[in-house]
Amino acid sequence: MPSGPVLAAAANPWFSWDYLERNGADVLRHTQQHASLTVQAVVIALVVALPLAALAHVRPRLAGPVLASTGVLYTIPSLALFAVLAPVTGIGRTTVLIGLVVYALLVLVRNVLVGLQGVDPAVLDAARGMGYGRLRLLLGVELPQAVPAMVTGLRLATVSTVALVTVGVVVGYGGLGQLMFRGFRSGYHAEIMTATVLCLLLALVADLALTLLGRALTPWRRTSRTTDAPHGTPQEAPWTS
Repeated sequence: MPSGPVLAAAANPWFSWDYLERNGADVLRHTQQHASLTVQAVVIALVVALPLAALAHVRPRLAGPVLASTGVLYTIPSLALFAVLAPVTGIGRTTVLIGLVVYALLVLVRNVLVGLQGVDPAVLDAARGMGYGRLRLLLGVELPQAVPAMVTGLRLATVSTVALVTVGVVVGYGGLGQLMFRGFRSGYHAEIMTATVLCLLLALVADLALTLLGRALTPWRRTSRTTDAPHGTPQEAPWTS
């Protein structure tokens, strides 16, 4: 006859299809909430980061203050940040979204700025020789050339944001973090593990999607690899950031 600990383990498994069948709608709702928060936060952060990085690039004296400001915001503990925002913005989605945008800014600003600063000087000289002004040079040459660095920043910011969304549970809006918190309170392993696995899957899917987007936005990188590849070697290397 099975002993007590074995029965307890069987009654509280780490993986349970029965849990998903009984709570499928709830799990789906929290997964959609988690994904939408991640996408919105990263998009808003990118919209803010692009002009900040461009300004820092065009006015190098501002690069230090811009990076320092975003760096200071990044060092604020997430629990403390949500606690500070809650009395002002209330409990719920807005507070979580602001916090997520703040944390994504440093990664995006830094990567966009690195991409802009890394454009080949010969390309810039050729564009100036063709009569490109400063704004046209930035929009037509430097930003497109900085796309690989931007995609790298987007990938890092997105994966970290997927993880940070769960902390939003402290203000009542944490996506899959709600399931984790509920599972910890009840001691139900399957709920905790389901939320954890879904977070990992969201991060992997988002990273793969952004990698493919980076390949689509930089066809010249694949072309150059095909042209430069030695005879007898693969004609196209995987896109890397």
